Amino acid sequence: MNAQLLFYILIGIITIKFLFDTYVNALNSKHFKDAIPEELEDIYTAKEYLKSQEYKRINYKFSLLSSIFSITTTLLFFAFEGFAFVDEIAKGFSSNTIIITLIFFGIIVFASDILALPFSYYNTFVIEEKFGFNKTSKKTFVLDKIKSWLMLIVIGGGILALITWFYQLTTTNFWLYTWIFISFFTVFINLFYSKLIVPLFNKQTLLEDGELKTTIENFAAKIGFQINNIFVIDGSKRSTKANAYFSGFGSQKRITLFDTLINDLETNEIVAVLAHEVGHYKKKHIIYNLLLSIILTGFTLFILSLLVGNLALSQALGVETTSFHIGLIAFAILYSPISEITSLFMNALSRRFEYQADDYAKENFEAKALISSLKKLSKNSLSNLTPHSLYVKVNYSHPTLLQRIINLKK
Repeated sequence: MNAQLLFYILIGIITIKFLFDTYVNALNSKHFKDAIPEELEDIYTAKEYLKSQEYKRINYKFSLLSSIFSITTTLLFFAFEGFAFVDEIAKGFSSNTIIITLIFFGIIVFASDILALPFSYYNTFVIEEKFGFNKTSKKTFVLDKIKSWLMLIVIGGGILALITWFYQLTTTNFWLYTWIFISFFTVFINLFYSKLIVPLFNKQTLLEDGELKTTIENFAAKIGFQINNIFVIDGSKRSTKANAYFSGFGSQKRITLFDTLINDLETNEIVAVLAHEVGHYKKKHIIYNLLLSIILTGFTLFILSLLVGNLALSQALGVETTSFHIGLIAFAILYSPISEITSLFMNALSRRFEYQADDYAKENFEAKALISSLKKLSKNSLSNLTPHSLYVKVNYSHPTLLQRIINLKK
């Protein structure tokens, strides 16, 4: 394929993605002032609903501004052959392919992150602060960023170096070795994420003895489910928004409750949320998601192996010699339409899993308690109660609140 034609195809993909996302977000914004559905009328007072509308409106405008800035800088980078410029800088440090790849992506990733930093700061300390959500101190914000960068260097850099090494050794067969490694790494992270990664950012403590723990233990005994690892995480360190999640499997399974969740909900509501999380485990959703992720990764890597060594990919980005790191960039853009399609499928599957987990909580604990917990969590986070259906299909991994409540009341 002609390099110039490929260049315009890459620009076209980036532009179409931006226009589609902008269109979907605009559609969704037109529903911000919709009347609240009857099933959800008890969530907000009139004043609270106006506040939620304002929150959605501000976030929509801010998102639009940041996305316009992002595509503008991206297109300018393409127009002025930025990738070729960074490639020359990287090659000036070393002739070793692995070192060149690490320096190249290091410059690209850190430059992008620094450009995005003012937007992240504004979102945290202006928007979230204005609506009473932010609890992040400036010190925590800076430390989080430094820790994220260090993790990116150590873990991301290590994985990238290994993949580049596989490519050097085997060329077209590198995808298979990479797939095997990433599969093992994915399983490892699923098992030990809460033990190895979370403590770098948050404090986790075992749930203390008391009414909540006793009620949870009684529920676990009723369904024949062994729960030894129930942790409370200091989510209030950064935000007032609440959450809960299930991680790991087998002997490494654990349930994590945000301290904000415990503060916001009644005991039976917390157990209902926990019953939903147990439902994910009982229905083997964690295993299914893990297997699907591994399969999709293998497919992506196989397609990458067919294209990454193509000279036209490098030439399209202004580099006249075949380069693994340049090929990765071009491939990521070319593959993005397929990635969007698989994302739609995974979101649809995830929404189906959420219904199943809700059903499990309904059948084994109490639908009423789960409904009231979902309503409180939505209210406390000023959630959008009337999203556009296309926006839901593209972006939501969970059904809407209305859909979940209707399902729970069946």
